[in-house]
Amino acid sequence: MRARNLYAPTLRNTPADAEVKSHQLMLRAGMIRKSASGMYNFLPLGWRVIRKIEQIIREEMDAAGGQEIMMPILQPAELWKESGRWSAYGDEMMRLKDRHEQEYSLGPTHEEMITALVRDEVRSYKQLPLLLYQMQDKFRDERRPRFGLMRSREFIMKDLYSFDRDEAGMRVSYQKMYDAYSKIFTRMGLKFRPVEADNGAIGGAKSHEFTVLADAGESNIAYCESCDYAASDEKAELHPIEAPAEDMQPLEKIATPGTSTIASLCELLHVPVEKTIKAVAYQTETDELVLAFVRGDHEVNETKVQNAVGAQELRMADETAIQAAGGCAGFMSPIGIRKGTKIVVDPTVMNLYNAVAGANEKDAHYKNVNPKRDFTNEDLIVTDIRLVQAGDPCPHCGAPLKMTRGIEAGQVFMLGTKYSEAMGAKFLDENGKEHPLVMGCYGIGVGRTMAAAIEQNNDEQGIVWPRAIAPYEVVVVPVNGKKEDQLHYAEAIYEELQKAGVDTLLDDRPERAGVKFKDCDLIGYPVRVTVSPKGMEAGTVEIKVRRTGEVKVVPREQFRETVLDLLMTL
Repeated sequence: MRARNLYAPTLRNTPADAEVKSHQLMLRAGMIRKSASGMYNFLPLGWRVIRKIEQIIREEMDAAGGQEIMMPILQPAELWKESGRWSAYGDEMMRLKDRHEQEYSLGPTHEEMITALVRDEVRSYKQLPLLLYQMQDKFRDERRPRFGLMRSREFIMKDLYSFDRDEAGMRVSYQKMYDAYSKIFTRMGLKFRPVEADNGAIGGAKSHEFTVLADAGESNIAYCESCDYAASDEKAELHPIEAPAEDMQPLEKIATPGTSTIASLCELLHVPVEKTIKAVAYQTETDELVLAFVRGDHEVNETKVQNAVGAQELRMADETAIQAAGGCAGFMSPIGIRKGTKIVVDPTVMNLYNAVAGANEKDAHYKNVNPKRDFTNEDLIVTDIRLVQAGDPCPHCGAPLKMTRGIEAGQVFMLGTKYSEAMGAKFLDENGKEHPLVMGCYGIGVGRTMAAAIEQNNDEQGIVWPRAIAPYEVVVVPVNGKKEDQLHYAEAIYEELQKAGVDTLLDDRPERAGVKFKDCDLIGYPVRVTVSPKGMEAGTVEIKVRRTGEVKVVPREQFRETVLDLLMTL
């Protein structure tokens, strides 16, 4: 490809609405352009990156036994009503009606579609296992699209679905995909971690996120350096913390004016924060009140609370709902809350002795609260609901956990029979007996992976692409493209690299050398070959490695081997 004909409108200034590096650099490097909120056009350079990512994914899916198909984006509501997700999926689903008033959605995911497809065709255990995948646009009506391709309303996803006869088979398919995903992100040259994750709206028994490590990531990851444990902060398991045993003192109500926060309470009563109980009130999608309690120095993990009470979503409760249950905002505890209210308490709270908690009365608290004695609510749920923090003990080996940030690029799920039972997808075993198909699903965000790669690989000059997914591996730059002799010299080098199988761009634009060099660094080509008058006279070419800045001047006859050797290290 010749840059003179390449549609790659680069920008010198950073667009004001681009918040993160990947968004900024993709716009500046002429890879994407915004068409509407959360929707982007891919320009030629960006699309080349997407296609290279897709090709790596496709090769590993095929190697693992996957078969590529294509399903409709437009999905009939009837299928989602069969699974029970039409109303449960939430406002992110883009719904529409046709001229006959039939309801549809633009597919946010394809569990229902693939289950319906397979149930109509697969009837025998002899047809199993089966792994089917596609690469296709998905649509989600994000409340606040942001960060460019990392949270958009239309995005490209690879989704594979496995069908097995039993749980053992599903685990084999799951491991195949887990291994394939590890190979995919390794081939792309990315630093990543598979972490235990919450299943969310997809459902199922087990899930791992494949998280590309980057400071701009929305995912918080807890990991252990002493063993291989890693989990998202939504999922991280936490064992209860034992408190030193004390003699239980009588419960006592005390006046605590102006102490609606844990900090102000500790200051007034001169108690350590570890002996206080924090309350957070939520309402579910059905307006049901949920009260969550953790130790004062801990934070509530909303995902764990949501799972504990079986809610689809949570929002902060309004004061009217709290009062109706016998509570008082800022001064809450389970003591005296109306029967039937959902109360979730972290096990660490239950281990406290003579703690301080709200009295469900303005400007009043209880001291000497002993939860095992005083929390007598019939509907009390005791389960891990706290958010992991650096230093918490690893649930596997006990070593202190560390925290990092990352971008979820892929996720694998064990679905079990959630969809097959709801939608009647069954097969016959050797004895002619019917069983529900046992499923798994496995997704990779293609555009999100592109953004994650940039977040992990950039510097002050621009993008620093890993070779495997760079738009071009090598760029050949004549210092003065207007000089015929330089251009011919550069063209010969370009053609030689092309014949050697190197994905090469010739920057033959009649621009100043400085402009072309800045564009090369901004776009992030892994290797730059420069043709200059001095080099032509000496019979040499200059080769620069984008990632390291290393520059080599080699004889013209050795340049191809040098370039090939350098590419092997990138």
